[in-house]
Amino acid sequence: MIAVTLRDSFLRPAFCLPRCRIFSHSRRSFSSSNSTLHPTASISSPTSSVLGSLTGELDRLAPRFEIQANKIRIMKTPSEFYAVLKDRILKAERRIFLSTLYIGKTEHELIDILRKALSRQPKLKVSILSDALRGTRETPNPSCASLLAPLLSEFGASRVEIRMYHTPNLRGLRKKIVPKRLNEGWGLQHMKLYGIDDEIVMSGANLSTDYFTNRQDRYHLFTCPNLTDHFARIHHAVSSISYNVLPGPKEQGGYTLEWPESNPAPMPTKEPREFQIAATSILAPLIGPELTPIKSPSSASKTVVYPLAQFTPLLYPQDTSTEHPALSSVLRLLSRDSFANSRWVFTAGYFNIHAQLKKLLLASKSVEGIVVTAAPEANGFYGSKGVSGMLPAAYTLMARQFLDDIMKVGKGDSILLKEWRRGTIGKEPGAWTYHAKGVWVSLPNEEDPSITLIGSSNYTKRSYSLDLETDVLVVTEDVGLKKALGEEVAWLQDNARTLTMQDFERPERRVSLKVKLALWIVKAIGGQL
Repeated sequence: MIAVTLRDSFLRPAFCLPRCRIFSHSRRSFSSSNSTLHPTASISSPTSSVLGSLTGELDRLAPRFEIQANKIRIMKTPSEFYAVLKDRILKAERRIFLSTLYIGKTEHELIDILRKALSRQPKLKVSILSDALRGTRETPNPSCASLLAPLLSEFGASRVEIRMYHTPNLRGLRKKIVPKRLNEGWGLQHMKLYGIDDEIVMSGANLSTDYFTNRQDRYHLFTCPNLTDHFARIHHAVSSISYNVLPGPKEQGGYTLEWPESNPAPMPTKEPREFQIAATSILAPLIGPELTPIKSPSSASKTVVYPLAQFTPLLYPQDTSTEHPALSSVLRLLSRDSFANSRWVFTAGYFNIHAQLKKLLLASKSVEGIVVTAAPEANGFYGSKGVSGMLPAAYTLMARQFLDDIMKVGKGDSILLKEWRRGTIGKEPGAWTYHAKGVWVSLPNEEDPSITLIGSSNYTKRSYSLDLETDVLVVTEDVGLKKALGEEVAWLQDNARTLTMQDFERPERRVSLKVKLALWIVKAIGGQL
């Protein structure tokens, strides 16, 4: 209640448009045993029987939005993502809310664009949420926090809000001894929500030069007021239990972090359990299915969107997060005999797939499954100094273990492990890194996907235990959107090649004992990759 009161000036009241509708789940039925669908159902072609059990589960799990397929734009490159982001910001009239891990400390162009937008439109309000550990790591040198603080000096707290979330899992002695380059292993604000007026970009990309130029990710633009309002409420709820960034002395980094008395929770590093209890009261009601019935138009939509959230470190005593259960529901479909002729693709730049999800992928009966991950040379940590430089080798070890598991279950012919590489980052001009994550499922005997998941999650144990994540699950029968999703999953494989066990036997692929020991130590003291 307090969080809503604090953020009213930043929120735009929800309303319904024919092209973007939200419905109460208690008033729908998608059972494949029904010959006649309930009037509010939207998946209405013969494939409804295939998708029926999935949408039925999702309706009981998360909010549901119906949207016209042409209101989803899939972007291909980092430069296109940045161009769209800048264009939308400059045209903003009422609100901009940006949830990201960090904004690069040298992103002066992006800040100038925000400044221009605020100057042009006196009614515009801007809210930015990032992570306190990642956003202040370089202090007292320039950082995300020092980059953003001047906006408050220029436009005031009534128009600009800068917040930084701090995990309750890293505090006291542990926080003092863990190196700053590794402390994110105890939990982060990892959501990527880029909302401008009635549109939102869902992505896995952060806001820095590499993500705008040479780091491949995914980017979907949704023109849907209700969906954007939904994520705005989540953004502001997390902001209300985060530190406030204020301008500060240059010798202290140019900013200060303040815990406002108006925050409806105590500081996470001082009273972690009370912090979790307060956070649960604010966030849990936002991520479950809508309970208020809203009358449905008679026309049926072919595309539905489920917003998902993974807030495990904040939900106590019961974790009601929705992303892991939703993805598990999708992957369980693949083990059915009826899905023997289906296809799926799974990708994560940092390959450390959660054990349960790995088990579900290995159990799939699909005619083809493809896993795409980054080559060591396309890993964002490649060539890094210190312990973080070991991470590419660590992910290589996990990829090898996954390929070994594929062979053990006899799926070597139906599940392929591919590695994405476009040059060697830091050594070759024009080289890129790979940061894309997602899932695509094509129904039996179909080439193009009908289901996709896009968002911030890396699908790791850390994603499901320590970080804050948001995603959307799209289910569609629209031919045009399915074709666009098919093209997306194809171009993401343009620079990928299939790996064999022989590839891992090469000398440069051997993982040292030092890397294995470092992995063990991180996990032993409570961290995760």
